[in-house]
Amino acid sequence: MELRQKGEESTIDASQPLTVSMNWTTAADFDLAAAYETTTGKQGIVYFGDRGNLEKFPYMMISEDKGVDDTGGDNEEELQIIRLDKMRYVWIFCWDYNMVRRGQSARFNDSDVRLTIIDVFANSVSVSIDTGDTGNVCCIATIDNTNPQQAKLVNYSQAGTLKGLKTLEQLFDVVRQFTI
Repeated sequence: MELRQKGEESTIDASQPLTVSMNWTTAADFDLAAAYETTTGKQGIVYFGDRGNLEKFPYMMISEDKGVDDTGGDNEEELQIIRLDKMRYVWIFCWDYNMVRRGQSARFNDSDVRLTIIDVFANSVSVSIDTGDTGNVCCIATIDNTNPQQAKLVNYSQAGTLKGLKTLEQLFDVVRQFTI
């Protein structure tokens, strides 16, 4: 299944581990990240600066950074999610690292960034960025786990702007734009 347009959604089995793969060939240093909100309201993020942990909370982890220095080719970053039972939402982000550093618009519309979410049974859902918005960070998809019997994956495709990545609080300011 493929979610091509903003707002399209699919159900996913949030009771099983998931792998989120972000692939691109564009010559850009895109980075995968995930912000989350727990059932108790705690918020956090996993990204290249805090890759997460699979053996304890938040039970998700980002792979190594690819596409460094705007390297094109078969780039892939992965997010492993082992448990979602304590999560209300997980927002899956991509940002254009060099454009964040400069405070400039990203190259999303000129890229081929694609997310693929795969469960342990090899069921997959692909999500394409569908935004004409300018910005250098994009919330590509949301896992809405507010109904644990039927979690949803939604093509969110909303862009925002970071001006440098000096503190985690700057990143949370942009995340809050998407989560309010």
